Amino acid sequence: MESGVKNYNSSSSTTLTTSSSQQKKSEKDSNLFHVIHKVPSGDGPYVRAKHAQLVEKDPETAIVWFWKAINSGDRVDSALKDMAVVMKQLDRTEEAIEAVKSFRALCSRHAQESLDNVLIDLYKKCGKVDEQIVLLKHKLKMIYLGEAFNGKPTKTARSHGKKFQVSITQETSRILFSHEIRDATENTVPLNYLYHDDLNQGNLGWAYMQKSNFIAAEVVYRKAQMIDPDANKALNLCQCLIKQARYEEANLVLQDVLQYRLPGSDDLRSRNRAEELWFELESQQHTGPWLASLPGLNAEDDFVEALERVMNKWAPTRSRRLPIFEEISQYRDQLAC
Repeated sequence: MESGVKNYNSSSSTTLTTSSSQQKKSEKDSNLFHVIHKVPSGDGPYVRAKHAQLVEKDPETAIVWFWKAINSGDRVDSALKDMAVVMKQLDRTEEAIEAVKSFRALCSRHAQESLDNVLIDLYKKCGKVDEQIVLLKHKLKMIYLGEAFNGKPTKTARSHGKKFQVSITQETSRILFSHEIRDATENTVPLNYLYHDDLNQGNLGWAYMQKSNFIAAEVVYRKAQMIDPDANKALNLCQCLIKQARYEEANLVLQDVLQYRLPGSDDLRSRNRAEELWFELESQQHTGPWLASLPGLNAEDDFVEALERVMNKWAPTRSRRLPIFEEISQYRDQLAC
C-alpha cells in the first residue's frame, strides 16, 4: 500500500516538474520571439499592429491596427509615429502628415520632439521644403530657449538597438547640417536615431540648398562648421560660395580639405567631391562675374530678422541660454534661426 502511494506521489511530482519545465520553455520561446522580431508583448491593438508590420509584413493591416490603437488610447505615442513610418513606406506621405498634425495633441509632451522629426522627414519626402525650414527653425529656437531635451543638456537616444547619449551641441549640428554624429566611443551613429531607424532626416542647410537660397545655406554651414568642423560641411560651404561667384573664398575653404586640415578630408567620397569642386571652381573663374543674374540670392526677410527676435525677444535673459549659444554669440549677424 505504502509502495503504491509512493509511486503515485513520485508520478505526480514528475508530471508537475515536466509541466513547469514546459511552461518555462514556452515563456522563454515567447520572449525570444519578441526579441527577434522586436514585437512588444501583449494582445492590444498596438501589439497586433506591430505583429502585422514586422512579422506578417502586412503594412495595410498594420495601419488599421495602428488607427485602432490611437483611437483606444493604446500606446498612442508609439502608434502614431510607427503608423507614419509605415504610411511613408507605402507612399502615403500626405496622409501621414495629416495624421501626425491631427492627432499629436493626444501624445505626451516628451513625444513632441520625435513627432517634429517625423514631420520633417515627411515634408522632405513630399517636397514641402518651406514647411521643413519652418520646423527646423522651430527646433533651433527650442534649443536656444533651453526647452529641447526637456531642459536637459543631453538625452538618451537609440540606433540599431544601441543606446547612447546625444548632447545639445550634437543636436544643433544635426539640425543645421550633419548626417551623422559620434557617440562617446567616437563611433559614427546615423542621425535618424530620434524616432525610427528607417527614417533619414533633412536639415536646414539641405533645405536652403533646395530653395537655391545660397546665402542662407552659407550662414547655416558656417555656423555648423563652427560647432563641429569637418570636410563634408566645408565642401558644402565651398559650393555655396561658388554659387555666389565668390571664388577666392571658395578656394580658401576648399584648400582646407585638399590639404587635409579638417576631419574626414581623407575620406574617398570627400576627396572625389573636392576634386569635382576644384574643377568647377577652375571653370567658373574664367566665365566672368555673373552674381547679379543668379536666382535665390536674396536672404529671406524672416531669416534676417529672426536674429534680432532670437536675441531680444525669445531669450531676454542670458541665464536661459545654453552654452553652445554663448559660444556663438559673437557671430550674431550670422545666426540662422
